[in-house]
Amino acid sequence: MAIEVNGKTFETDEEGYLINLSDWEPGVADVMAKEDDLELTDEHWDIINFLREYYEEYQIAPAVRVLTKAVGKKLGKEKGNSKYLYALFPYGPGKQACRFAGLPKPTGCI
Repeated sequence: MAIEVNGKTFETDEEGYLINLSDWEPGVADVMAKEDDLELTDEHWDIINFLREYYEEYQIAPAVRVLTKAVGKKLGKEKGNSKYLYALFPYGPGKQACRFAGLPKPTGCI
């Protein structure tokens, strides 16, 4: 599978995650969001950028429980809860947000 962003083709696996993580650019998230019928807002980008920083530091995509706690510490309690994250990423804040961020599927996600 593949997606096209600004005339470039990005290979994805059968679940839509980028094959080559270093290929990611912000346009990838926009295209993936449109495919999921979402329009990315600043709130979405806060979480996407947080995930990319988290991955850079720990070399792992966090599971939802870890993501929720880490977001709460960095961005505040109002954003560090499942209700808020699922409102932004209805297909799962771990899986969907990590896919948009160009990261691998979080450990523990089915």
